[in-house]
Amino acid sequence: MMNHPPLKELINKAGCRYTLVCAVSNRARQLQDLPDKLGSAKPVSLAIEELYNDEIILTKRKEN
Repeated sequence: MMNHPPLKELINKAGCRYTLVCAVSNRARQLQDLPDKLGSAKPVSLAIEELYNDEIILTKRKEN
């Protein structure tokens, strides 16, 4: 597990800090319901790692 992925790279993947925080927190909440996937990792740490490793990809919502 990676300790500290570069913040600039994470922001680039998300587009902005606000989107990054929202995406990581949403994914962390999802991971809390998946104890097999979490193992001993913390949900936020695993969510950040997944985003950094392109295991999850953020998409932009279409505005109405």
